[in-house]
Amino acid sequence: MLTPARTSICLLVNPTAGGGRAGANTAAVVNALHGHGLHVRPISVDGIESVSDTAAAAAAGGETVVVLGGDGMARAAAAGLTRVPGSVLGIVPAGRGNDLARVLGIPLDPIAACDTIAVGVVRSMDLGEVDGRPFVGIASAGIDSDANRIANLAPRWLGGAVYAYGAAHALWRWRRATFVLEFYPSQVRIQFTGYSVAFANSRCFGGGMCLAPAALLDDGELDVVAIEDMARARYAWHLPKVFRGKHTGLDVVQMHRTTEAVLSADRPFTVYADGDPIGELPVRIRSLPAAIKIITPVARAGAFAATAATSIGTEAQVAPVGERTIPGPAALIGGFKHPGKVHAAV
Repeated sequence: MLTPARTSICLLVNPTAGGGRAGANTAAVVNALHGHGLHVRPISVDGIESVSDTAAAAAAGGETVVVLGGDGMARAAAAGLTRVPGSVLGIVPAGRGNDLARVLGIPLDPIAACDTIAVGVVRSMDLGEVDGRPFVGIASAGIDSDANRIANLAPRWLGGAVYAYGAAHALWRWRRATFVLEFYPSQVRIQFTGYSVAFANSRCFGGGMCLAPAALLDDGELDVVAIEDMARARYAWHLPKVFRGKHTGLDVVQMHRTTEAVLSADRPFTVYADGDPIGELPVRIRSLPAAIKIITPVARAGAFAATAATSIGTEAQVAPVGERTIPGPAALIGGFKHPGKVHAAV
């Protein structure tokens, strides 16, 4: 159960998240949390611009911050909690993508997710950062920029299918781009023509696309996925593989790992993270190790390098990570092929 210091919950609600799903579930979620013996102070936010400051203020006052919404809400709250040492974030998913909750193993049903808030364990979690702006999941640019923009303008009734809708429309209009990646501190420089570059703190984006299946949430690194040029028909053919993480062995997919990098391109692109615009190329992207603490299910450890804590409020213990194997026969590491492995080579 939650320790006494964690029984006061500030529930931040984005009522429009998930096409209104968050707002429709607010009363039921509050009741479910009350049923676990928790004191709940719900706050409805108008957009996510004010979420960071509200989350920081609540945490400074001793409350556990829980967001009822999507990945954008989680990102905004996490950014605020980086200012308050020892603060804890909980997630009740009610957005369209809910990718962080999916990776953490939190039930996607908002009422069931309340069980995790009450009896879960607290783990340290990394964040990514784009020019000083934190993100929780994956930051990307290229065709992903177009797909996210289209998805954000799509009808709400599409629900989670909005990301597939965005990808299809973006592919139809796509023209190739040249990207430059500069890794630090190694100063390795890679230039290629292709579709996109993504920096993954977590494994999934776009409503369940497992873009970086080897990414861990507490290893202090970002997994970098670069998609090289190919025919649009071939891109469309392979796109469904991303939902199962089966794309990493393709000869047009580069996999790298880094703590910091600069990304630029031969034409303007908006960088999107957690479904929202977060920067304009060129950008500097880096990992923020152990930046926040997050409540996760007791039994779910696959997204972390650390072993599970025994109860909430207890720190997870770090176990050696070693080499991480990803699906597929080969991955491109720092310009060299290596069977089935990805190393921190850049």
